[in-house]
Amino acid sequence: MRSDTSKDEVSKVALTADERRILYFASLAPSGHNTQPWFIQHIEPLHWIICNDKSKWLPAVDPMQRETILSIGAFIQNLEYAADYLGYRCQFSLIASNNQDEKVMSVQLIRSGNQFKYNVETIVQRRTIRSNILSAGLKIEHIRQLIDNEPDLIHFIPHKTKSYYDLNEQTIEANKIQSYRNPAQKELADWIRFSSKDAEKYGDGLTTGSMEIEGISGWVVRNFYGKSNVMGKNFRNQNINQVEKQVASSAGWFLITSKDNSVSSLIETGRRMQRLFLKVKEKGIAIHPMTQILEEPSIYQSLNASIGLNDPIQFVLRTGYVKDYPEPVSLRRTVDQLVRMI
Repeated sequence: MRSDTSKDEVSKVALTADERRILYFASLAPSGHNTQPWFIQHIEPLHWIICNDKSKWLPAVDPMQRETILSIGAFIQNLEYAADYLGYRCQFSLIASNNQDEKVMSVQLIRSGNQFKYNVETIVQRRTIRSNILSAGLKIEHIRQLIDNEPDLIHFIPHKTKSYYDLNEQTIEANKIQSYRNPAQKELADWIRFSSKDAEKYGDGLTTGSMEIEGISGWVVRNFYGKSNVMGKNFRNQNINQVEKQVASSAGWFLITSKDNSVSSLIETGRRMQRLFLKVKEKGIAIHPMTQILEEPSIYQSLNASIGLNDPIQFVLRTGYVKDYPEPVSLRRTVDQLVRMI
């Protein structure tokens, strides 16, 4: 178990050991501001409903819950890989008809004779990397492996192309807009866990570690910052300056599209993103989701035309090699906090 995951409390639901392990691995999926917008309705052993947790929505940056469903898709992909690791196959049935429905997907786990065992250590070690991404070009074989025969849905925009520079500029502009859009900034402030006490209490949200605010700066933020500081001009400008530095150094961008914006397409796109994300560490490649372009309408409305894509863009991922791959640091709620009785 990762060191940044709290110890489980006594569960109100009698989970089997396999259920507990599968849900732990599933819970390591990424989500905006690390809100972890999912919970499990436990129907019976090995039969659950994966649900949309409305208390974890981000209405200021994700008013239609598009990102929420994408995150649940990533959760589902982790769940399937973990089930496979423990010798189960998943029987899924979509329930939700829109992004706001609480019940999203039914899943039954069935014992299988599958000899393939997915390496769940890739799930444990996955992390977002924001800093020290190199500009050296990605190897052709690595790009091919990450696109994985889905060139119509996963698009690589290499360094020094026009589209690359367009994405850099649009990302900076979107961050400037969002940093000074008060509802979005307040929402960010609400999800930052400044103290160790808050981090332990909530088990979700952003920490100085996950935001890569390190050294003396990290110590100052942990001990002297609060929500009011996030709303101040200095914090906003520091964020914009950091984004400018980040986009100035990368090998390019991965864009992941979907055929439409239906619930089923968003779930599959979230799964697709997670499959890509879980392949990168062994290649020494970092992934940094930068979603602000998709969250600010004045920027998003011209995005497809500037890149030359027709289908909806669901993920904008900055990427490149890194010399050192840091350990994962994002908080996680306990398995028992995820599970509810029907």
